[in-house]
This record gives sequence, structure tokens and C-alpha cells, in this order.
Amino acid sequence: MHFVEVVLPLSLAKTFTYRVSEAEFLFIKKGMRVTVPFGKNKIYTALVIEIHNNIPTLYEAKEIHQILDTTPIVTEIQINHWFWIADYYMCAIGDVYRNAMPSALLLESETLITRKNDSYVDESLLSDDEYLVYEALQQQSSLKIQDIISILNKKNIFPVIQKLIDKNILVLQEELQESYKPKLVRYVRLHAKYDTDQGLKDLLEILKSANKQKEIVLNYFQLSATEKKSITVKKLVETAQSSPAIVKALVEKEILEEYFLQEDRINFAGKAKEDELQLSSDQQRAFESIKESFEQKSVCLLHGITSSGKTEIYIKLIEEYLAIGKQVLYLLPEIVLTAQLVSRIRAHFGNKVAVFHSKFNNNERVEVWNQVLLNAEKAQIVIGARSALFLPFHDLGFVIIDEEHEQNFKQSDPAPRFHARDSAIVLANTHQAKVLLGSATPSIETYYNAKSDKFGFVEILKRFGNASLPEVLLVDLKDKYFRKKMNGHFSDILIEEITTSLSVGEQVILFQNRRGYSPIIECITCGHVPHCQSCDVSLTYHKHKNQLRCHYCGYSIANPTHCHACHSVDLTTKGLGTEQIEQELITIFPNAKIGRMDQDTTRGKFGFEKIIDSFKNREFDILVGTQMLAKGLDFDNVNLVGIMNADTMLYHPDFRAFERSFQMMTQVAGRSGRSDKKGKVVIQTYNPNHNTIQQVTHSNYIGMYNEQLYDRQIYKYPPYFRIIKLTLKQRDFDKLKEGAMWLYQVLSQNLTMPVLGPEEPAINRIRNEYIRTIIIKIPQSTSIISTKKTIQKILNSFEAVSQYRAIKVTVNVDFY
Repeated sequence: MHFVEVVLPLSLAKTFTYRVSEAEFLFIKKGMRVTVPFGKNKIYTALVIEIHNNIPTLYEAKEIHQILDTTPIVTEIQINHWFWIADYYMCAIGDVYRNAMPSALLLESETLITRKNDSYVDESLLSDDEYLVYEALQQQSSLKIQDIISILNKKNIFPVIQKLIDKNILVLQEELQESYKPKLVRYVRLHAKYDTDQGLKDLLEILKSANKQKEIVLNYFQLSATEKKSITVKKLVETAQSSPAIVKALVEKEILEEYFLQEDRINFAGKAKEDELQLSSDQQRAFESIKESFEQKSVCLLHGITSSGKTEIYIKLIEEYLAIGKQVLYLLPEIVLTAQLVSRIRAHFGNKVAVFHSKFNNNERVEVWNQVLLNAEKAQIVIGARSALFLPFHDLGFVIIDEEHEQNFKQSDPAPRFHARDSAIVLANTHQAKVLLGSATPSIETYYNAKSDKFGFVEILKRFGNASLPEVLLVDLKDKYFRKKMNGHFSDILIEEITTSLSVGEQVILFQNRRGYSPIIECITCGHVPHCQSCDVSLTYHKHKNQLRCHYCGYSIANPTHCHACHSVDLTTKGLGTEQIEQELITIFPNAKIGRMDQDTTRGKFGFEKIIDSFKNREFDILVGTQMLAKGLDFDNVNLVGIMNADTMLYHPDFRAFERSFQMMTQVAGRSGRSDKKGKVVIQTYNPNHNTIQQVTHSNYIGMYNEQLYDRQIYKYPPYFRIIKLTLKQRDFDKLKEGAMWLYQVLSQNLTMPVLGPEEPAINRIRNEYIRTIIIKIPQSTSIISTKKTIQKILNSFEAVSQYRAIKVTVNVDFY
């Protein structure tokens, strides 16, 4: 008997065994997809990870449904890496598989409902709902569950379907649909009979009276003479300034023939630059040092201050790896950065660059997946956000992790909660590839690893082209409010600097890490603040939509005209978001053009590109934004950056608050003065003497690092301790409290290390679920593998206790 071991795209930690015939057994290889029945009547796309002859003991193996691939679409290295992620981050292998594959390659059965053809139906016996479904099935052959929900306009439709099945009117069929379709482009060519000179005379005779058709044919000749390549219908219609209907008429007359060719959805037209990239002497030194460090160590940290020209060094290193035929992976923390970087890298390497991130649609992702798998010319360099880590690399030689300190590299939800930087280092190790971590403000763990000789270390302390670091001005808000020198949330100094910049035609960036208009609306009479119904958090006021929204679950209500508690009409807003800054700027600088970049304005597929391009093309004078602005963007005309309120970041209940604030402010400041003029940064704060703010002012990374390291050692935090955070969620407050206490006690009895909790987080209810957290601190000297095994055992026994089964526990390893 022959079997395959498969992984299902469900949150299941186990693999499953299915039976195959001998012919299938010989044909199937590891990494192919097969569809398998699972549960009562569902069909899923599973991934084959092993072929064997061992009969499963606990259940009878079902047969597979069909084989989807002719060759493996997942490599063996990938499968091993996925198992490592599942193991290290304590999640189900099914979660990793579902997260890693483009969803177009993960078919799930769409339940289709069809009418029985031969049955007689007495319509008078049907209820209204049943009749509506029956009627809809007479119009079309089959319906999906979703269609019936919209026809009946209610969620609970299964009883209706069940009754119709019992009455022998409907049948269910499970059907798999392949959702990836290649893109076909329509081309035209002249019919063969008009190819001769005589044919052309006849053609012009036929079209004598049809002027528009004659125009299109003449344009066709012109294009084929100049372009020397196939002509698309789109191009022909555009050139002739005509309509597709006329082309269709010519096709029907058999003057033109149409044909289709398959084409990739993402195409880069353009040539690579021929000229050599010249590095400055500092960059050249760094480039040589990185190469030397790679001879001994496989990971190297490049600590280069903002605008020191790290990207040019990356390009030089990529050239070297492409020359020996290796693939390169370039990871970025934010999709917003790919837009700018891709154009820079493509200008240099032409069509060798593929891009992969979640703003691409399904079909585009499948295409990139296939190009990487086949080691195509088009995918020698892959640029992407953390999901690009899961692509099927053929021969990976070099990984760049730019802005490695960014918290966006860590996936927080859903599982797998992996950190792309750490996972990429493990993946590179399997491929025996080199990893370069780049940052102006490295994370403390990385810097610690570099200093303790685990990673190579290279520094650049000068800006490119000897541009000087920006001058930092601190504004004491306490003093300014006291002296009445504030206009809204703008101090006189900031207004003066903005006016100066605008008068000489320079652009300004203003940073406030909070979207919306203001985070709190309060009643002056009774102090009532509108809260979200299902989360423990105040509603944020969004002025342009005139509504209050919850940023955790999306709940929204119209902006109230009076207090919900005491009906007073005296309502005031507290705190500020990007929208409010934008409104204030319009009143202070009525002639300036103002743009805003936050999650609300960058929703579309090309939302980021549009705003960044308009700012680069100087369509905006002032750009207001959240932390999206703080990441490696490059604008040469910005010489002033304003940080509206530095304190909101500093006093965040998180052990990394000071480190994050330092990184964020330094990165935002680094957007200023990137060309030959000295830039300025204005930081508004209530606490100008705070250590972290002073460290930003003097660009003193080492000072911040030493101070934080000292604290981390005393309070048992990374890099001296590893942290695992358990989050428990339940709708019933008392049951959660009891369950969390049980889990905490068992953990503290079985682990010889600090276990903290069960703690209520700052926001202790989201989407109607109460939350408790438990934190386990694992010293570096203790084996992390055996600790995780113990934790997993305890979690399994926790799940076995019947009254705690409803409590959801999520495990987050290295949650920071």
C-alpha cells in the first residue's frame, strides 16, 4: 500500500496520511500539491511533504482526490524552513503553509448548490425563503453559499438549504476552482491575402468609402514599419484615436486577424544603466570591509547614519552575486519603501527585478512565485516585504535586510508570528548565503550580536557627498503654552522655520504618529468620553468622514452633536492626529499645498506611490504623516522636518519605548537635508531634558545603546533574556481570570525562570474578548528548546481541562 504525508492549510500542528495508487505513488514528488477530502465533505489543497508505505494506526487513510501539479512548486529547503518556523515560533505547520503560499495556489472547495433536474416540485408547499432560492436556481444552473446569503439577505441560511435538500429539490456539490488565470493580450495582423501589391490595391478599393476603417489600416502600416514588432489592439486604437468597435468590424470583414499571446502582469520596460556606479571613498571602504567580514562570518551589520548612501553599497554587492549566478533577496519593512527602491534598483539592473508584497493581487503573486521557482531571468533580485521570505528560491546567494530595526518585520497576527529578520538568517544559512543587515539605528539585539563578535560589523559615520547632519532645535511646549506663543499645536519657532522654508521653495515634512483628527472627544460638563462597544478604548474622531472610529475593530458611529450621558452640547477634542495638523496648516499657511500620508490616505494598490511621487514632483509643499514617513525615503528638496509631539512615543508602556522613540526620531530627522544644504529638525516636547531626546539631538546612538543595555540587564530583557508572551482571550471575564491563574501557577511550578502575570494589558478588551497576558523570561544560559517543550506540554494539558477549552491562547515567541 502506498501513502503520502501532507500538510493542510488549516491551523493544525499535525500532518495527515492519505492513500495513493501505485501509478500516483511513482508520479508524486515532495512539494507537489494534491487535493484531499477532509472533514465531512470539504476538499482542500494539501502539500505533499513525504511519500512512504507506513499504514497510519489511528485512522483509516482516505484516498487523495487529484494531483494538481506536474512538477513540485515548493522546494525541499522551503519545507524544512517552514517546519523550523513552526517549531521556533510555536505555531501549527498548517498556519505557516497557509501564510506562505499565494492564496490562488490554495484552492478550497466552494460549495455549489444545484437543482435536481428530474424532480417534480409543488411550489405551494415552499416557504417564502425556499421559493426565492428555488426561483433563483431556475435562472442559473448553480449558486454559491454567498449568493444565497445575498438573495435571502440573512446570515443563517443553512436551515433553508437543509429543508430544500430534505424535500429532494437541491443537491450539494463540492467543486474546486483553479483561480489563477494567465493574462492574455489581444494582437492584430493583416490578413495574408492582402500581403501582395495587388492585395493592397484591392484593400484600398474596398475601404474607399469607409474612412474610419481606412484610417486604422493606414495606422497599422505606419506602426508595423516603425515598431518592427507585434501590434496590440490597444496600441492601434490609441494611435489611430479610434474605437475597438472599428477594429472588430475590420476583423469581421477578414481584413485584420486577431490572435492572443500570454503575457506577465508585471512588466518592467526600460534599459539597465550602462555606466558604472561610482562609490565615494567612505562607501568604498565599507564595501571592502563587508566583503572581508563575509569571509569569516555569514551575517554582517552595516551601521550607516541616515543618508550615508547604504543603497549604493547594496547595489555594488548585488552586482557581485549576480555575476556568479546567485539569486538575491532584498527585504524591506514597509510596502511604502518598495515603491522608491524598486525604481532605483530597476534603473540599475533593468528587468532582473521582481517585486512581491501583499498589495499585489493573487495572479501577480503566482507569476512572481513561478519566476522565482524557475530561476527566471526576471527574478534574479526579489524585493519584498516579509512575505517574500517564503518564495521558492532556487539558489539564494545574498540577503539584504534593510532598516533591520523595524518592528514591521515581526508578524503579530495571524500565526505564524515570525520575525522576518531572524527567519531570513536561518534561511540564508540553509542556502549557505550571506546576510547583510542595514540600519542607521540598529536594534539593540543586533548591535549586541555585532559587538559580541557573533556578526560582522561595518560603520559609515559620514553622510554621502559630505552633507552635514541636520541641526536639531528643541522646543519646550510647557514654556511656549505658558508664554502663549502657540498657534494651535504649532510653536512660534516651528511656524517661523516652515515660513522660511516655503519662502525659498523648499519642502517640509511634519511627523505625528497618530492618524485621525483627535483620539478623544470629551464632554466638558460631565467628562464622558465615547468608547467602543466591543473594545476597551476611546473612539478616534475622523473629521473628513465626520465619524468616530475604533482603530482596533473598525466600529464607527456618526460624530455626536451632544453628550450621550448628560445631553450637554459642550464637546471638546483632546490630543492630535494627522488630520488635525493638516486642518491647522490650512489656516496658518492658506497658500501652501498640503498632503497627508497615513493609513487612511494610502488604502489603494498604488496609494503610496501616488503620494510619494506627487511629493517628489513638488506638487505638495508640506507632507504630514505617521511613521510611514520615518522609513528610508529619499527626498532631495526637504530641508525641514518637524516632530509635532515627541512625548507620545516616549511614554508608551513597552520595554522598548525609549529605543523605538530614538529610532523613530532619528529616522524622521534623517529625511532632512539630504542634498547640499544643511537640514533642520524641530522637535516639540514637554520634556526637552529627557535622556532619549538629548541623545537624538546629539545623534548619540552609542549613549542610547549603553543606557538601554544597562536597564535591560537589570530588568531581565533581551538581549540577555528571551521572552515568550502568552495571550489569553475569552468573552467571560471570570472564566478568563480563573483560567489565566491556573496556567500561571502551573508554568511557575514547572519552569525555573521568571514568569510574570497574569496581567491585564493597557487595552484589556478587544472585539468583546477580555485579554490577559503571561510573560516568560528565558535566560540565555537555559536551553530554549526544552523550555518550549515544557510550555507546549502545559498548554496541551490546559486545553484538556474542559472548562478552559473556550479560552483562546496565542503564543508569541520574541514578541518585540
